[in-house]
Amino acid sequence: MGRIRRFLRLGALAASLLLCLPLHLLWRAFGRSSPWPRRFLALAARSVGARVKVAGKPVASDLFLIANHVSWVDILALGGATGTAFVSHDGVARWPVIGWLAAQNNTLFVSRERRGALAAQIEALRGAMAGHQPLAIFPEGTTGDGRALLPFKPALLAVLLPPPRNVLIQPVHIDYGLAAPDIAWHGNEPAGSNMKRLLERRGRLDVTLRFLEPFDPTRCGDRKVIAAIAREHIVASIAMHLPPSAPHDGTV
Repeated sequence: MGRIRRFLRLGALAASLLLCLPLHLLWRAFGRSSPWPRRFLALAARSVGARVKVAGKPVASDLFLIANHVSWVDILALGGATGTAFVSHDGVARWPVIGWLAAQNNTLFVSRERRGALAAQIEALRGAMAGHQPLAIFPEGTTGDGRALLPFKPALLAVLLPPPRNVLIQPVHIDYGLAAPDIAWHGNEPAGSNMKRLLERRGRLDVTLRFLEPFDPTRCGDRKVIAAIAREHIVASIAMHLPPSAPHDGTV
């Protein structure tokens, strides 16, 4: 049954892509802003079994999202709900098909290894923000288990001091409930193995996007303060919504 579920979900993903991609390319050919990446991500989330619920109120415009990171499903759920572009490590750009699709959603690829590249990456971020598309970043730099939040890496948050335009930061708690440890993409697990495991998973995957209190980065002293405030908001939400039967180690 697991193999059947995988093929059915892959078929639904392919159908979503075949529906949205030609229309997206047509919009782009006429120089229009395309709504189709967001629609594809929403359909893709549903195709892999995710059922996305929004709690709280996303800021209507001029938005910079800071979220915890559990799974590649985060991107489908958050992108489909908000239309945000993402900041991702440049290794994703080299993934067959997926790298190209990520670029269609205006993903900004940054290098983790290149020394001296930070200033150029911040300038690229500033340019992306000037276009008034929402941007999202996962400052943990990797995926966690949904219960304990890893330290935030604040380097790229320097783009917000000062911001290139008026913008609010909104922390987001991506909450998979009891399913989080099961679907989390653990550090040493190959991407293909994780995808196979999720596509063969029984039942639907409930994910709640908890949009927390936004704040103004211009009132923060530096990027570390921004990271600390956003992390405190998400930590508090994790503690509040942690399922009763899910023990944690107190590091959130």
